[in-house]
Amino acid sequence: MTNDIRLMSLALGLTMTILGLGISDAHAQRAATGPPDWPCVQRLVPELAWGTIWTGPSPEALERSWWEDEEVGRVVRYATARETPRDEALERVRDFVAQVASQPEAEREERLTLLFAGLFERVNRERGRVIERIRSASRGQVKRLDRLTELVDELEARRASSESSGDDIEQLRQELHWEQRTFQKRQQLLPVLCEKPALLEEELSRMVRAIRAEL
Repeated sequence: MTNDIRLMSLALGLTMTILGLGISDAHAQRAATGPPDWPCVQRLVPELAWGTIWTGPSPEALERSWWEDEEVGRVVRYATARETPRDEALERVRDFVAQVASQPEAEREERLTLLFAGLFERVNRERGRVIERIRSASRGQVKRLDRLTELVDELEARRASSESSGDDIEQLRQELHWEQRTFQKRQQLLPVLCEKPALLEEELSRMVRAIRAEL
């Protein structure tokens, strides 16, 4: 029994060493790309600037908001809804662009600018929510790593104590096992989450290109 516990402790120690190295690498990446709770290799850009993707009239100079044009509002809400397939969102934008193509130039320009303003606002807001989810997930992982360290220390202390029973040690070992699995699974999901802001930017860029084609 004693030999089994020693082997188990050695294995746990090696596991924590591996996890520790992984976290050190993550900290090194974050130091180069953003704040301590930013776990992605992608550079953190908290908010998009409309001028980097739009060369048309300034949306800030518009005399009304995008939702005041009811049809523009419907297109924006449909195209930016999470449940809307991306190809269908792009097609809906293209349909609206084709629809206003025959309108007088000033009216066409205003409505297409309103469309851009709405798409930009909604996508930028969703992107901000995703970024906060990523940072929250990263903070949660740091807490889990602290808990893993506490469990390993407690397991070592119980193993060294003559008052600890085999059942107590096994129960603690199981808790450590499930905490470690949770940590590893959520760590594996982070790269997928980290891709989401860039995917949202690309979706927005595709719709903006469709609008610019008619300006």
